[in-house]
Amino acid sequence: MMSIRSVMAGLASVVALGAFTPACGGKEYVRDSHDPSIDNAAMSTGLDKDDIQRMLSENLNNLRNAPIMDLWRTHRGADTVAVFPFQNETSEHIESQLTTILSEAETWLVDSGVVTMISRERQNQMIAEVEGHRNAVFNPAHVAQYGRQLGAKYFVTGKVSTSDERTDDARRVQYFFYMQVIEVETSAIRWQHKAYITKMVK
Repeated sequence: MMSIRSVMAGLASVVALGAFTPACGGKEYVRDSHDPSIDNAAMSTGLDKDDIQRMLSENLNNLRNAPIMDLWRTHRGADTVAVFPFQNETSEHIESQLTTILSEAETWLVDSGVVTMISRERQNQMIAEVEGHRNAVFNPAHVAQYGRQLGAKYFVTGKVSTSDERTDDARRVQYFFYMQVIEVETSAIRWQHKAYITKMVK
């Protein structure tokens, strides 16, 4: 039976060999810690990490200084907030990116320490109860009802829409990313902001 030391030595040799072995087909795999520039180039007209960070930064920096944020600060975390899915109103397949945006916005609010966030697992349970079946799909028309069921005083939501233009040799997609804070009791929009991103292939 091989000793742990022998196994570890063999593993180290394999890793070292892999570091000097060219990838199949002559391709080279690079991580961002070795080459930060790999995040710079756009690879498609979809949303990437840089787009998400830019749109969220613009919207959340605006929220940071909004009157609703000042109100939450005075209440010292007593206000309960739920984050509901952002709607994809584009022709692009960006559902996974919208899930990332949702998580980033939720994390930002938790880190702010000015509100009490309701867990998204609890939200899924409430959506199922409101919609009346186990694997219920989120329905934007019922967000106020979800909020009341959850005991949330406010909810954060948003949407992404696009303007898509083409010529014979190019395509341009302009993204419009909206975020809102809505008061559950009155359905009043207490804050809203939008950010823009443009992607092009030519």
